[in-house]
Amino acid sequence: MKNRTLAAALALAALPLHAQEARVAPGPDAHFLSGRRGLVRGVRCATPHVTREEAAAVERVLEFHRQARPGGGGGASIPVVFHVIHNAVEGNVPDSLLQAQLQVLNQAYAGSGFSFTLQAINRVQHRQWFTGCYASQKFKRELAVDPAHTLNFYTCKPKGNILGYAYLPWSFAETDDRHGVVVLYSSLPGGGAEPYDEGDTGTHEVGHYLGLLHTFDGGCKEPGDAVADTPAEASAAFGCPTGRDTCPAAGLDPITNFMDYTDDACMFEFSSGQATRMDEIVATYKPGLLN
Repeated sequence: MKNRTLAAALALAALPLHAQEARVAPGPDAHFLSGRRGLVRGVRCATPHVTREEAAAVERVLEFHRQARPGGGGGASIPVVFHVIHNAVEGNVPDSLLQAQLQVLNQAYAGSGFSFTLQAINRVQHRQWFTGCYASQKFKRELAVDPAHTLNFYTCKPKGNILGYAYLPWSFAETDDRHGVVVLYSSLPGGGAEPYDEGDTGTHEVGHYLGLLHTFDGGCKEPGDAVADTPAEASAAFGCPTGRDTCPAAGLDPITNFMDYTDDACMFEFSSGQATRMDEIVATYKPGLLN
C-alpha cells in the first residue's frame, strides 16, 4: 500500500501546474549593452511566475516525498548539450565561450552536489528560431536531446531583449522537450552584455531548472522563496546595493545570491538551504538526472 501511495504521489508530481508556453514577456526591468545598439532595456528573467496555489501544491508533494522517502538524491553530474542558434551573422559563439559557461556553472554549484559535463555542441542556423526562442517553443521540439537525463542549454537572441528563462521542474513531465535553459548568447562569459556577461544568467536559469525560485518571490510574506536561510526581500535588486534591507524580518537582502537580479559581478553564492531544496526537487520531479 505504501509503495502504491508513493507512486501515486510521484505521478502527481509530474503533472503540469502551469503548462503554458511562454508567449508574453514581462516588462523591461534591466539595462545592458547590446553590440552596436549600445545600452538597451531588457528583461532580466522571463521564467514564468509561480502562483500561491502552485507553490502550495509543490510543497504538499515535497512533504509527502520527505515522509515516504527521506533525503534527496545526493546531487547529480548532469550532461549538458549546448544548442547554439544563430542567423549566420550573429550568435554563432565560439566553443571557448561555451566552455567558459560550463566552468562558471561548475564554480557556482560547487558544494551543492550538482556538477555539469559537456556532452555535445549543436550549431543551428535558423533566422526565425534565433529571435523567436521565447514566443514559441517549437525549436525545442526539434532540437531537445533526452530532456529527462540531459540539460539542454540554448543560446539565441530572444525578442524583447530577454536575458534568459527556464521552466520549473514541476511545469511538465520530466521527459517534456520544453525543459532546459535559454539565454541571450551575449550573456555568456565575455559575451558583451555588460553587466550581465559573466555567465550568471546561465547560473540563475539553471537554478530555476533545478527548482529554485527568485529570492524575492513572495516579497516579505511567508513562505517567500520557500528557503529558510535566504532572508526575505520585498523586490528584485539591481546593480549591487550593499546593505539593502527591504523587509522587517531579520537579515539584509540576499543581493549576492544567484537567484536575485543583481549584476553578475555581485552574485557569488547559493545558500545551504537552496542546495537542499534543489536536491529534494530533483529527486522528486527530475529523478532521471540522478541516473
